Amino acid sequence: MAAADTNPLAAPHARVDQPHPTTALPDQVLVAVAWPYVNGPPHLGHLAGMILPADIFARYHRMIGNDVLMVSGSDMHGTPTALKAQQEGVPPEVVANRYHAIWVDAFDRLGLQYDLYTTTETANHYEVAQGIFSRLLKNGHLFESTQSMPYCEAEKRFLPDRFVEGVCPRCDFADARGDQCDNCGAILDPSDLLGIRCTTDGTTPVFRDTTHYMFGLGAFENRLREWISSQDHWRPQVKNMPLGMIRDGLPDRAITRDLEWGVTVPVEGYEHKRIYVWFEALIGYLSATIEWAKKRGEPDAWKRWWINPDARSYYFLGKDNIPFHTIIWPAMLMGCNFDPPYNLPYDIPANEFLTLEGKAFSTSRNWANDVEALERYDPDAIRYCLTAIMPETSDSDFRWSTFVSRNNNELVATLGNFVHRVLSLTHQNSRGVLPAPGTLDDADQAALAACDSALGDAGKHIADRRFRDGLRVVMALAQHGNRYIDARAPWETAKTDRERTATTLWTALNMVATLRTICYPFLPFSSAKMHRLLGGAGDVLNGGWARNMPEPGGPLPEPEALFRKLDESVIDEELARLRSATAA
Repeated sequence: MAAADTNPLAAPHARVDQPHPTTALPDQVLVAVAWPYVNGPPHLGHLAGMILPADIFARYHRMIGNDVLMVSGSDMHGTPTALKAQQEGVPPEVVANRYHAIWVDAFDRLGLQYDLYTTTETANHYEVAQGIFSRLLKNGHLFESTQSMPYCEAEKRFLPDRFVEGVCPRCDFADARGDQCDNCGAILDPSDLLGIRCTTDGTTPVFRDTTHYMFGLGAFENRLREWISSQDHWRPQVKNMPLGMIRDGLPDRAITRDLEWGVTVPVEGYEHKRIYVWFEALIGYLSATIEWAKKRGEPDAWKRWWINPDARSYYFLGKDNIPFHTIIWPAMLMGCNFDPPYNLPYDIPANEFLTLEGKAFSTSRNWANDVEALERYDPDAIRYCLTAIMPETSDSDFRWSTFVSRNNNELVATLGNFVHRVLSLTHQNSRGVLPAPGTLDDADQAALAACDSALGDAGKHIADRRFRDGLRVVMALAQHGNRYIDARAPWETAKTDRERTATTLWTALNMVATLRTICYPFLPFSSAKMHRLLGGAGDVLNGGWARNMPEPGGPLPEPEALFRKLDESVIDEELARLRSATAA
């Protein structure tokens, strides 16, 4: 039975009338964040790998005036969630809803600005996912095939892919899953695994025949190769992995499974099967955009990002998800043959992995620092450290000793020190009002030029998805500011030359105002605090990507410290928490 005709994907769409981006109207930027499994709380690896870079990117593009939509949601149907539910003896929706609420709360506390964070368990998502399935079926890209799948004789059921593990046939990794090897990235089927075992009890499953729908990926090899090869702005690892997979040949891929939890298959006779989670979760980017438009009362607004050829979509994810977003999702969109065509990803800035104290994050093995850390540390301190070590081109390691060092030596002693001393000196010498400058000399002009350069450099780095480099600009400008204040010594000139002192402080305040702007994508809470301490009104976002120094003569609030210094004892405390969790 085909999906209902009310599905928004059922009929061709008229092309959206969009001006060319060379006009003054904003660009459409879709920020698509990978959908996490909700089988546990978010940990620092999730934040550094996909969520924080997306938020930095979206905040910057909003600030420069682009039309940004940032969407994602909880993958409620992931087999890790079903596995967790089985271990707890509860229905999967109980586990999924519990952790979805925890993820949403963590996002709020970290200042993450999703336009919509939803779930795959909405009626809208079911409708859109079934519409894509039906369209691919109608276009001849899905076909039935009888497969031999792992079957648990004790439980009398077929085992989902995440319920089996074994040795990867490509790289010999011992803990490859039934759908993918996290070590080499190979897309697998359970039958590919060597020494297959059940993840719940370690027994060896038997293989039995079952019929499923397959997606014929091989038909898209040439189109995918041509498209991927033309993406010169992609990171090398993002481009090379799928090209290597295409060279080896793309196997047909099952897109239904013997499950009772997930999106139902819109075909008679498949009532006890579900659309495979990796297939329907990828559709979430589209379904979330459609849901956002419906909730705004503008049901066609999603087209601005999907069928406007000038729009650009950026997919933020970890490297283990590269094959799904460079091969499978584009092939799905190609196979739907929409008229006009839906936009393929413009960029997929996938990050490498973040480790914790030298070991891989593992929720199941309790080797993870989750959102409880937000109760102990300032969110901007966490955002800063994770951005500074973001695994953009290679794996990186989070250590609590590094976190304390960066907080104390960079946030407190450099950025926080500069901002606080400037505001304190101004408050003392200008009677609590913003000073008016006199004649600017070369050193003053150089300081202001450094502000303009910092805005340009940081903006370019963020736009190019080089977030660590953008963050370095913040610290470099703060260091310049500290040197400028040291050389000018306004505490000395205040005794003899009040105009010189006012000019120095006004110049330094411009540097603070610039830091306020550049910090907005990275450290939103600190940026808002700087804005308030400068006497600014409204949201930092409204000022755009500029210095926006308040007018002289306005009131200055009492100075406050931006950051708090951490005692080094917290290092041992956090390591003890980790050891205790793994021993439990």
